[in-house]
Order: sequence, then structure tokens, then C-alpha cells
Amino acid sequence: MLTEHPSQFVLLERAVEDEYRPRMLQELQRRVNDLAETTRATSPVCAQCGRLTVCQDVRSVSWWARFGRLRVGVPRYRCPDCGLESRPLLDLLGVEPGRISGSLARLLALLAAVAPYPLAARLAWLLLGVTISPMGVWRVAQRLGQAATSYSEALSRYHADSRSEGASTDEAPATVLLSVDGCALGMQVRARRRRGTGTDPLPPLPPVEDGHFREVKTGVLLLPEERVETSPGRHSVVRRFLVSCLGDADAIFQRLNGQLRELGWLGPNTMVVIVGDGAEWIWNRAGWSIHRCEILDFWHAMEHAWEFARLRFGEGSQQADRWVHQIGIDLKAGNVEQVIARLKRLRPKSPQLRASLDSLIHY
Repeated sequence: MLTEHPSQFVLLERAVEDEYRPRMLQELQRRVNDLAETTRATSPVCAQCGRLTVCQDVRSVSWWARFGRLRVGVPRYRCPDCGLESRPLLDLLGVEPGRISGSLARLLALLAAVAPYPLAARLAWLLLGVTISPMGVWRVAQRLGQAATSYSEALSRYHADSRSEGASTDEAPATVLLSVDGCALGMQVRARRRRGTGTDPLPPLPPVEDGHFREVKTGVLLLPEERVETSPGRHSVVRRFLVSCLGDADAIFQRLNGQLRELGWLGPNTMVVIVGDGAEWIWNRAGWSIHRCEILDFWHAMEHAWEFARLRFGEGSQQADRWVHQIGIDLKAGNVEQVIARLKRLRPKSPQLRASLDSLIHY
């Protein structure tokens, strides 16, 4: 938890940053102006028809960065043939008029990913010297998330086209691990946004109604060869790539395939190891990979086993512990068929037990 009042050292750090912030802003503004002057020397070529464009006017544009607000005159060009308009300076800088710069937006979104929005707003001031409201942090996270989703969709469409060229597969790995799962999220649907009155906090959100749940499907890509031992007995991977969407099962696998091709990880002989739970939508699409190895998630299976054992033997029963322990030993040994056969010989008496057993066997 953060204290209500920052420590004296944090205040000293903030004082030094505030003192030199105007100088950093001035130097950054000078470099932006120099870049703007160099881009005005030549007229850009139309991205649609290839003709030289003509400058229409120069308008002042501003945006926010870590050191403050920047402003520069931005030329607007128009193609005389097709009429396409462009502002190459903004594309070169990667900024949007009146918005927060991409570098600052990424830092704020990182805070929003690890802390609630009010706390992220406080951390933005403590760590970055940026004053922003919790709603401002929310807007930044939403815009960055939408940009990531648009990029992932475009990448999927590009690699779905047979005419598209992916990354070189000359150094494609021998094995790629792909893990897929889904999580149901409740959506709060309302006609207008809630607003607080005075200093009273907003009341808790109402329970999510039936039919307002959507499943977020997520896939993780990594290379087993990049697994390192960070400490004795503990292992981690150097990098991994996350792909997520609110679409259907086909959409997540299309995006995963696009990401694999973009990375150059899907060679003609690459073995794709697919790890997942018992959801049918995963294994029905595992056949999209020619060379594959399918692995059932051990921990999800144990969750189903524990659920059945608690119903059959009672909560905290030692017999339930021994029964689940033996199931785990057999599954780790690869005796899946023997475990299923043993489960099918059970004759549960209550409908609840029967439903739990069917769920375990189906998994």
C-alpha cells in the first residue's frame, strides 16, 4: 500500500525533475522543430497512386509527452489525382493531435495493467511526474488495447492471404509450444456511464446478468529452448508472446497462426506442441497444425478430480487425498486410458456425483 504522504526522498526526486523538466521540454521541442524542417524540403509521394502530392496548408498541432505539451506546424498534403490526404510528419513522429504520445501511453498502460486505475494515477505522478485522473488512465488503456487488437486482426488477415509473404523460416525452431485457454468475463451493460455525486463513493456494481458473459480466448507462444534456470529448481522462459481476443475459436487460432508466421517460427518441419484443457474447441482445431503434439493440461484435470473427490468422500477427507494423489501419479505416468476405464467403473448414487464424474471423464 502507498502511504498518503510520499517520503522526503520521493519529494526531493520530484522537485529535481520539476526543476529540469522545462529544459528537457525545450530541448525536445527544438529537436521536433528540426525534424519538421527537414521533412518540408521534399513533397511526399501518394501512397495510393504514386504521384507527388501538393502541400495544402500548415496547421499547428499539439500533443502531450512526459515533459509536457509539444506544438509544431504540420503540413497537410493532397494528391491532385486521387485526392488522398496525408500528414507525413505525424506519421514519422508516431503521434496523434491532442493525444498522449505513444511512449507515455505505454507507461501509463503498464501501470494500469498492474494496479487499479486510482492507484495507477497516483503512481503516474510519483514515478513519472505526470498528473492524470483515473478516468484518463482508463482511456489510455482502452485506446492502447484497441490499437493492439486492430494490429492483431490485421496481422491475421495478412497471413490468411495465400499471396502474403511471412517472415523467413530458414531459422525456424524445431519445437514451438502453444497453450490456449478461455475465461468468461461479465460485461456491465448500461445506457450511460455512472458518475459520482460529491465526495460519496460510487455504490458497488450490480451482479452481471445472464447472457452478458463473453469468453476471452487467450493463447501463449514460446520456445522450449529459451527456458532457463533462474534459481536452483526454478525455471522461466526468456520471452513469450501473448495473443488474445473476444472472438470465436476460429479467430484465436487464426491470430495465433498469424503470429507464428510473423515470427518465422512455423517452418515446414516445426513441431507445434499444443497444451490445453478439455475444451473441445481447442482440440477440434489442433489439426490445423500438420506436425503437432497434443498435451492435456495436468492441473485442470486435477481440479476436476478434486471436485469429484470432495463430493464423493467429503471435504478434508484423507481418502479423497489418497484417491486424487493416485490419479495424479497415473496421469503423470501417461496412463490416461487406464484412469478413464477405472472412472467408468464407478457407480455414483446421486445426480450431483454423476454429473461431476461425467465432467471428469469427459475432460
